[in-house]
Amino acid sequence: MMAVMFVASATAFAGDSDALKAILKAKTYAEAETLLNSSLASLANDAEKAKAYNKLVDLAYEAFNDQNAIITENQVNKQMGKEEKPVDEKLMAEMAYNALMAAQQCDNYDQKPNEKGKVSPKFDKKNAQRLWTGPRNALVNAGQDALTAHDNALARKYWQLFAESDAFPMFKECDREAQKPFFGQVARFAAIFAYQDKDMDKALQLADIAMKDPEEYENALNLKLEVLGNELKSKEDSVNYCGKLKEIYAEHKTDGVMEKLYNVLLGLGQTADADKILDDALAVNPNNFVALADKGLALLQAQKAAEAVTYLQKAFDVKSDNAVIATYAGTAYSVQAQEIEDPAQKKALYKKAIEFFDKAKELDPDRLQANWGYNRYNAYYNYYGEDAPETKQAEADSK
Repeated sequence: MMAVMFVASATAFAGDSDALKAILKAKTYAEAETLLNSSLASLANDAEKAKAYNKLVDLAYEAFNDQNAIITENQVNKQMGKEEKPVDEKLMAEMAYNALMAAQQCDNYDQKPNEKGKVSPKFDKKNAQRLWTGPRNALVNAGQDALTAHDNALARKYWQLFAESDAFPMFKECDREAQKPFFGQVARFAAIFAYQDKDMDKALQLADIAMKDPEEYENALNLKLEVLGNELKSKEDSVNYCGKLKEIYAEHKTDGVMEKLYNVLLGLGQTADADKILDDALAVNPNNFVALADKGLALLQAQKAAEAVTYLQKAFDVKSDNAVIATYAGTAYSVQAQEIEDPAQKKALYKKAIEFFDKAKELDPDRLQANWGYNRYNAYYNYYGEDAPETKQAEADSK
């Protein structure tokens, strides 16, 4: 009888590559980073690369936590009257930054399909849990310290990563309630620094992030408009800028965008399109102050004072504390008076002009914003006469 032979079949499981083993044995962040940078291509697959970058996270987080532990210990020592230990705040900030950057790289590889085509991340939840609050929030204070030291580049580095890391996939389930009071402001300041560095693309990206915060929306949008309008040197630049403004205005129907688009259209000679922007805004909101003011000023400049009065009067009704609009309304009434022959109507219009000029004087007596002086005197001259004491006083006020 023939014996049946059973041959044991062993499945070989490949261990970590030598390059990964060396990285995992590293004792400091700097050592592990050097090894990883020099041997990344030697790592066997995406899983090994994720594991290697997670080692960087471990070491950076450990170094960060060592300094954070000293801070906690010092708080106790202070209460007990004991000597406090020195804290390396620069190292702490740098390790917080390094931990987040390494975690992002780790997650990039960790989220890739394995040899079976499945995505089975191993590090995202742990890294999110340990990095979201401590190291990430430390970047805010680190940026403030850098700003106090007049190191805008370092402030930008920390604040930019704080803003951008909000969108890291591993953080998608983290609670954002605690960061609401300062998230948008930090992102906007990072955008300002990027703008100052003439990194326009990054400035726009960071402005978009800041705009997600309702408290920072308007300031961030204005910054975005300023970045887009920076260094317009040719008609082609202006045409492209106009196109971008139209796209933004279609999404963000704000008065600031409307006014910029209106002025750019005027500059390009597209008067009809510019007028339509204001007319459409007034159709939606007849009390839109910006549209009323711009419409009135355009009509006044076009020597259509009688029409201008209607819009400027209404603009002042909406914002009766605006000395500039009061001055323009008074000017419109004065110009209209000059165009009328009937003495009674002329006098009535000058009286209206004086009412607005007097209001402008009351609101801005030092003419810091509105130059009402000569036009007010002229209205008094035509209403009261050259030698009237009111006219003499108006003349003195104009100097």
